[in-house]
Amino acid sequence: MQDLSLDEKLTLLTGKDCWRVETLGGKLPELFFSDGPHGLRTVKEGEHALKATAFPTLTVLASAWDTALAYEMGELLGEEAIEREVDVLLAPGVNIKRTPYGGRNFEYFSEDPYLAGTLAFSYISGVQSKGVGTSVKHFAANNCEHDRLFQSSEVDDRTLHEIYLPAFSLALRARPWTVMCAYNLLNGVYCAEHEKLLHKILRDELGFDGVILSDWGAVVDRAKSLKATLDLEMPHSEQAFSVLKAAYERGEITEEEIDASVERILALVRKAEEAKPLRTVTHTAEERHRAAVRIAEEGAVLLKNEGALPIKDGARVLVSGKKAKTGVYGGGGSSCVDSAFAPLPLDELLKRENGTLSVRYHEALFHDWGNLYGLYGMRGAVMRAAECDVAVLVVGGDGTTDCEGCDRASLRLSSVEEEFIRAVAAVNKNTVVVLYGGSAVDMSGWIDCVNAVLYTGFNGEGGNEALSRLLTGRANPCGKLAETFPLRADAALGNGFYNRYSEGIFVGYRGYDARNEAVQFPFGYGLSYSEFVYSDMTMSETGGEFCISLDVENRSERAGKEVVQLYVGQKFPLVTRPPRELKGFQKVALGAGEKKRVTFRLQKEDFAYWSPALDGWRVEEGMYTVFVGSSSREIRLQQQIKLSQRGPSQRDPQEE
Repeated sequence: MQDLSLDEKLTLLTGKDCWRVETLGGKLPELFFSDGPHGLRTVKEGEHALKATAFPTLTVLASAWDTALAYEMGELLGEEAIEREVDVLLAPGVNIKRTPYGGRNFEYFSEDPYLAGTLAFSYISGVQSKGVGTSVKHFAANNCEHDRLFQSSEVDDRTLHEIYLPAFSLALRARPWTVMCAYNLLNGVYCAEHEKLLHKILRDELGFDGVILSDWGAVVDRAKSLKATLDLEMPHSEQAFSVLKAAYERGEITEEEIDASVERILALVRKAEEAKPLRTVTHTAEERHRAAVRIAEEGAVLLKNEGALPIKDGARVLVSGKKAKTGVYGGGGSSCVDSAFAPLPLDELLKRENGTLSVRYHEALFHDWGNLYGLYGMRGAVMRAAECDVAVLVVGGDGTTDCEGCDRASLRLSSVEEEFIRAVAAVNKNTVVVLYGGSAVDMSGWIDCVNAVLYTGFNGEGGNEALSRLLTGRANPCGKLAETFPLRADAALGNGFYNRYSEGIFVGYRGYDARNEAVQFPFGYGLSYSEFVYSDMTMSETGGEFCISLDVENRSERAGKEVVQLYVGQKFPLVTRPPRELKGFQKVALGAGEKKRVTFRLQKEDFAYWSPALDGWRVEEGMYTVFVGSSSREIRLQQQIKLSQRGPSQRDPQEE
């Protein structure tokens, strides 16, 4: 760094162009950034994005509840980055799904910070195992798209630490190369200029020592952002150099502050160079496509099934809905992927999976510039549905309903789609709805009249292949919801000036469970073609660590997978706390009739809450309950433990 002049240092603090770090006339190697979380959107040749694998979105990956799968997807994204000469992938997004109205929810993992952070850790580890960096985003409290450039997220300190920071904290354990700050203000200060957020919390408290870069165009005052330890403004800004130079000459920023950011940027460039020996590609494009199909399978959630699924041999099947032809790869915005894969129609794939089926397709909805209107072809579809054994209706959102830059207008399907579902269900008792969406969908207008619902999220280029396997029973549904599907929800978009997080720590299932409020489908919910039984829960303590074990048995004739979830709740808290919070999960594969022992381990910090009075984490002595279940509400087993200064201990039955 001693070879760089002050002007060169200041030049380095903003991008060379939209995607590259400044090279200072060849003094430094080129460093290239690229979107995005579920497939590369690499723009190099003018403004044309290069072709890439369109993996399922992070919502689908989260619904798989599988850390190994998250690692694999990250690894494959890393390999595509290598092929495109990308050094840093601008992903993953770990922002909390505070409300299902969030337009960008499809890019995020969950409403729960533990699930989001745990999966992000595996995803980051996978990408960076290939010598490609990541950028955890968007730091912090960027939970809606409405006026995101100007609106302040008003969040109290406890809520910030318990809900909106833990996913970042867990992700940082994988040592991501960069962190991207958010557009919004936090408690009245832009995140890009927020010294407490970036310096005191991200660097000092959470221990991040890498490059903090801005979201594209998020910097308002470059000098203030430098003092807050934001290192790199992206993309290139014409005025950044002059603003920084003038601030330096006025004494508002120091050379020491400039040098600190420059050194972190130089360290990032060196890290990319040193990681190049790891950049090996071991999977073909076809193998990546097959992985995309598998992730779509694992992340699909069976929400209802009264016997129509799996489709029986020899059945006459109607497939209807335009999305059955093309699928929905993802939502709208910067995460869009230009896939080279030509989608295969669902009706053809169903016949390929099971040659005994008689399958016909009838288009019933006409799609015009993103707006569904009229009931095009409905009469014919209803008539054909009446003649079939099973009617599969493919409906739901896409990039026009779920999109970066704006939030969802409604949680319901269009009135046209709802009317279509009811009309078909009236003539066919085995109506199956395949539902696309980036977040929760309100099904109250039609769910009672259909036989089965399979929620797919936005499932990437292999979505129809996965669906054909799931519908025919060639694959067994094993996804679980990574967010609550409520009966009603507040959009919580704010007023353009500020967005008050008045619910505090009671986000998602924490709030619904605390209020004992009925929901459409709870967090962690998902059905299977198999039946799983939990039994024989035991607990033991070793060296301050609490070990919980139980048996899970597949009491069916079909192999399947079950996501076992562990929650913790304090029985008599001194401060307001949720009834239970997720602290562990395992996805267990079980053959027909097979039983396995599942073990979890809890540390003392798993029982903690953030104390504003102490400005830190606190674990109270007292009674706690450990819950094990198949969702946040379907608790199969539970046991109480007592925490003392010496650590956790099993409850003495005599104390009851």
